[in-house]
Amino acid sequence: MKLKKGDQVHIVSGKDKGKEGKILRILPEVGKIVVDGINAQMKHQRSRREGKKGEKVRKFMPLNASNVMIVCQSCKKFSRIGYKSGNEARKVRVCKKCQAEL
Repeated sequence: MKLKKGDQVHIVSGKDKGKEGKILRILPEVGKIVVDGINAQMKHQRSRREGKKGEKVRKFMPLNASNVMIVCQSCKKFSRIGYKSGNEARKVRVCKKCQAEL
């Protein structure tokens, strides 16, 4: 998966289209990601101990990784991710629009 934890992403489709957020978790086995502040749902949590009440918890649910595009830090536009070989024969991620390293 080309996306990494901590990347700033832009949502391109779905109910949160147009919003931006930071990646909190990546689930590569199912091709999904969890983004901070995006796709939030309320979950009911049971009381763990006697005397403590149950509560509603706001949880960020995973969304498909194909529904987001990375935001380039240098040109501030959202674009696809490309690769080029950097120094010491390793691949580096680059912005497809401005060719800057991500």
